[in-house]
Amino acid sequence: MIKVIIGFYNLVSGKTADLIDRAKMTEYTFMIFVAVIIGAFAGFGAILIRAMINGISGFSFPGTETLLMNIRNTSWYMKILIPALGGLVVGPLIYFFAKEAKGHGVPEVMQAIILKGGAIRPRVAVVKAAASAITIGTGGSVGREGPIVQIGSSIGSTVGQFFRVSSNRLKTFVGCGAAAGIAAAFNAPIAGALFSVEIILQDFAFSQFSPIVVSSVMATVVSHHFEGNFAAFQVPSYKLTSPYELIFYFILAGLSAIMGHLFIRLLYFSEDFFDDDFKIPEYLKPMVGGIMIGFGALFFPEIMGIGYESIDNALHGKTVWYMALILVFLKIAASSITLGSGGSGGIFAPALFIGAMTGVFFGGLVHNFFPDITSEPGAYALVAMGGLVASTTYAPITAIIIVFELTNDYHIILPLMITCIISTIISLKLSRESIYTKKLVKRNILVKNGAETNIMKSIMVKDVLTESVETLSETLKFDEVVNRVIAGHDRYYLILDKKGDLSGIISIFDIKEHLYDKDELQNLLIAKDIANREVETVTLEDNCQTVLDKLSRNNHEGLPVVDPKNRKKLIGMVWRKDILDAYNREIERRDIASSFASRITMKNIDSHIHFMEGYAITEIPVPHDFIGKSIKDLNIRAKYGVDILLIRNNTEAGSKIKAIPNPDYIFSINDSIVIAGEIGKLNLMKDI
Repeated sequence: MIKVIIGFYNLVSGKTADLIDRAKMTEYTFMIFVAVIIGAFAGFGAILIRAMINGISGFSFPGTETLLMNIRNTSWYMKILIPALGGLVVGPLIYFFAKEAKGHGVPEVMQAIILKGGAIRPRVAVVKAAASAITIGTGGSVGREGPIVQIGSSIGSTVGQFFRVSSNRLKTFVGCGAAAGIAAAFNAPIAGALFSVEIILQDFAFSQFSPIVVSSVMATVVSHHFEGNFAAFQVPSYKLTSPYELIFYFILAGLSAIMGHLFIRLLYFSEDFFDDDFKIPEYLKPMVGGIMIGFGALFFPEIMGIGYESIDNALHGKTVWYMALILVFLKIAASSITLGSGGSGGIFAPALFIGAMTGVFFGGLVHNFFPDITSEPGAYALVAMGGLVASTTYAPITAIIIVFELTNDYHIILPLMITCIISTIISLKLSRESIYTKKLVKRNILVKNGAETNIMKSIMVKDVLTESVETLSETLKFDEVVNRVIAGHDRYYLILDKKGDLSGIISIFDIKEHLYDKDELQNLLIAKDIANREVETVTLEDNCQTVLDKLSRNNHEGLPVVDPKNRKKLIGMVWRKDILDAYNREIERRDIASSFASRITMKNIDSHIHFMEGYAITEIPVPHDFIGKSIKDLNIRAKYGVDILLIRNNTEAGSKIKAIPNPDYIFSINDSIVIAGEIGKLNLMKDI
């Protein structure tokens, strides 16, 4: 059965590729075409998960009132039992089917882009949708936006893998899915596009931004068609009451940054506690988290679920300032417990909730003391929503735009911009990592300026091992050591004991200290006496980033490689120079592979692809003199100094590619050839 499915997939994707080629799509047209598909699918995915959440919420907390009132009217034991049962279902679902669905999802998308070239398993979308809907629907204190982003990203990755695109394109399609998810979740196409390029891809390149915008718009169109064109929050009209009021918004920015930092710290403290210190099976931990949420909801039911009703109350001045302050800390704790214990959901809605309550608390205080120059507390709630999103995600532009599109209110732009920017600056002073990147850093994945480190981690010691190593016996006399070092080429010499085990290392710098006393010391010192006995070593299982870290700490140029089971048994040496050479080769390989794969699958290559100095790859129509002759007869490599990598046969029925063609292949008039060689010889081939 599996073979049949794989065969069907290959057939369909192959036919699709033929259709694309037959349509003579340019790369840009192809990207837009796929972006429309991703946007539509992601839009329907967002509608589906909202329907699932509403259905499960209605079943869990039945009644004729609003969800918050239904929760309040639920009996005390059901408030505990329902989230516990939800956790009991979600735990095994995530543990056994897709562990990537655990938590808030966005870091997993970023990790897939950094380490896997954008590849995400298709099942993640299904498991994430089910797990998040159950978590939220049974009272988990999380949002639906993060899951929709991960689901959209999974859809984008799946579509990209279906079309067998290059890694760079696949990353863009993942970004398309993420943008479409945010756009459909909030009815906010601009915010969706900015979220994707500012947080997910961290790249505003036009070639990526255009399809992302298209996907975002397409998802919003789908959402509008089925659920209407409306703002997520209906807010009263606010405006800046007095220029002096900006002083209070500066203070609000600082308060937002502090609350955002507290949210990040408590969230990851909760994750560490449940992961490391809470010793029960992992698939049962969400149930424990659900019980804890249930007990909290006995007194403060507002902490359950997404919390949009409580945000609406805050924006309309229906929340008392001291109650808002209590809810700030309770929501931070509840969301941290839900996610830390293994539940599935997003942090966007909790951040909006915390921001709204922070704003009501602060706005209520300042409006009591300065009523003539300050707005109603709802205005501060609205602005602080953006401040919390900015201070947790470190994406102030996205935060500003998303508040605009959530409320359709542009009259409060000045305080909103100030609060979002200042809160981000203060948050960066408190911590380098956002709520998303902190999880990646905990997994030793660097995001900002971390591409070099991630590549170094992909190169293993075994790939750069030098087995031929200069060694010295630890009983060798000093004058013999000096002679060996002077006659040798290496700067470091490994010292072996009688058993042949590693016992130390001598550098040429160690010898210099004793050269002036060589005659007096030649019969007094042996190699063992001047060797450094505390030797840093690595194994074949270590990566090159580990080696570089150790080299930097010790200011060395090389390290011994030993057997992991016997740290005294020498295998070889790893040198800094070899690591840097391997790194440069890997960078070059990735650039060539990405560029070539991206362009060879589309229409003819229209320029040289350079892969080393003086050499390139290009595609040309088959020369007229080649038609009717075979590769072997023409003796192309010997006569023209180039290699044929593949032949593309273009006919009305489509395009067929023959990679590394047989020497007996006979050229036809419809052929074009991809050739590699020196640039000068490639140009000569074009003139034939």
